[in-house]
Amino acid sequence: MKKVFVLFFMYLSFSAFSQVIISDSAAVDTIKKPRHWSILAKNSVMFNQAAFSNWVGGGANNVGWLASANYNLTYEKERNLWENIIILNYGQNTTKGIGTRKTQDVINVSTNYGRQFSKSWYVSAGASLLSQFSGGFEDGNNPEAKKISNFMAPGYVNAGLGITYRPNENLTVTLRPANGRFTFVLDKELQFAGSYGLKADGDFFLMQLGFLGSAIYKVKLMENIEMTNTGSIFSNYLDKPDHMVLSYNMLLNMKINRFVSSIVTLDLMYDHNQIQKTQLKQTLGIGFAYNIDNGVKRSDRKDNQFWLKK
Repeated sequence: MKKVFVLFFMYLSFSAFSQVIISDSAAVDTIKKPRHWSILAKNSVMFNQAAFSNWVGGGANNVGWLASANYNLTYEKERNLWENIIILNYGQNTTKGIGTRKTQDVINVSTNYGRQFSKSWYVSAGASLLSQFSGGFEDGNNPEAKKISNFMAPGYVNAGLGITYRPNENLTVTLRPANGRFTFVLDKELQFAGSYGLKADGDFFLMQLGFLGSAIYKVKLMENIEMTNTGSIFSNYLDKPDHMVLSYNMLLNMKINRFVSSIVTLDLMYDHNQIQKTQLKQTLGIGFAYNIDNGVKRSDRKDNQFWLKK
């Protein structure tokens, strides 16, 4: 009996020792092969609804939805920083007696590569695309009204060289003194003089050269409430540099639990070539959300911080 007990004890000891060795080996492998890609993603489907029956104050039954995907893919290795942002939003609202109208429509894709020359500064080059999925119309996007926009009508492409300041994961500022801004109007119904700055009827392309400044600032207001602020400014060197293009976007994410959250968005824009007024758009929704946070923060990645190495 004692021999059986001793053999059993030796087996348990050997198993425990083996597990420690495997665990240590995994840790060593992790240290030797750090992950340089990090992915932060927020996917959500929001719903809103209102119903009325004999309501003296009036109102129309309506139901709406909004789907959004917000991805931030970042590659960091030694002095290299490559950040990619993908924002896709689309939503509709159906109101009794009026029909279906578009409430949100955004395609915003950008990429920026930087080569570090100081602790928080990078020489950078990047490009971005801004457009929408479907047509927009006057009179609340009424399809029977006059068309004022469509997919890649307009579509804006920016590409340029400059510097990027990124002291941490929550703040990125990019300044491009050499930036090309290309406006595309690919819908023939909108290709006329004056439409989005086009010079003549039948034109579908407008090129501008100027300065572009952009910034992204993320802040945690309190537990489970985060705000992301994005702003940009563009000035055309060649034609009326004082007519700047200004834009600001605020996204407020209020997490209720792991799968349910509420999102508030606010968009402000001024573009002299579109309309000589400040444009405002605001949305609010609550629904299902699925988030991905896969990666190691730069503050915890000593292998990327060459200035700390001895």
